[in-house]
Amino acid sequence: QVQVVESGGGLVQPGGSLRLSCVASETMFSMNDMGWYRQAPGKERELVASVDSGGGQKYADSVKGRFTISRINDMNTIYLQMNSLNPEDTAVYYCNVVTWGLRMKYFLPDSWGQGTQVTVSS
Repeated sequence: QVQVVESGGGLVQPGGSLRLSCVASETMFSMNDMGWYRQAPGKERELVASVDSGGGQKYADSVKGRFTISRINDMNTIYLQMNSLNPEDTAVYYCNVVTWGLRMKYFLPDSWGQGTQVTVSS
């Protein structure tokens, strides 16, 4: 199991906001792109946002304009600020390294932390 601690999930009403936090091991964090993934019931795990060591960000189209990823390198920490949440955002959210392939494809890591549950419901 990877050495990460994810937190900040919970139950929120549609239109609400949450901020997720992840503290990772220095081995994971150093020189790696880091990202937030999510897995909804019955769906595949997907990468929703990533940030490189210089702060450059990438987002899935489904969250662009609503989610903001950030990292603090000295603290091995990344955040995901989620605004304007909707029921389709309901999922377990995980942080992990991001390994890129060709044409912006990514490889899912083999090991994962426990994740944090986000539920958007009225």
